Amino acid sequence: MERENRKKSSEDGYYKIRPSRETFTCKVCGRTVPPEGTGSEHRNHCPYCLSSQHLDTVPGDRAADCGGVMEPVAVWVRKHGEWAIIHRCKICGALSSNRIAADDNPMKLMSIAVRPLSLPPFPLERIEEMTKLTGCGGTPEQ
Repeated sequence: MERENRKKSSEDGYYKIRPSRETFTCKVCGRTVPPEGTGSEHRNHCPYCLSSQHLDTVPGDRAADCGGVMEPVAVWVRKHGEWAIIHRCKICGALSSNRIAADDNPMKLMSIAVRPLSLPPFPLERIEEMTKLTGCGGTPEQ
C-alpha cells in the first residue's frame, strides 16, 4: 500500500523536483534511515548496508513496478573524483548508479571497491604464468 501511495503522489514528478524528507526502514538490514545526513536533498539508499529498493525507472519518477532489493555490486569514480554505487536489482537485474552519500559506511564502500581484487577472474597462483603468456613478462628485455 505504501508503494502505491508513493507511485500515485509521484505522477506529477514530485520526487524529481522536491527533496526527499521521508524516513524509511531498510529492507535488507532493518535499520531506520532518516533523510538527514546525505549531503544532498535526495536519499536513495541505506547508509549502513548501501542497499536500495527498485522504485525508479528514471531518477525520481517512482515508475518502476518491480520494488525489488537493489544490491550494491560495484563502485565507480565519476567526473572530478566523485564516487557512485552501482546497484543491481535482485528481481529484474536492472542496473542503476547512485552518488554516495556523506554518511555512507566507508568500510562497506571500500569492501565493494576492492571486491574485484579479492575475487579475480583467474587463479592468483597462475598470475606470473599468465603475465608471460601476454608478452608482458615483467622483466626487462635482454
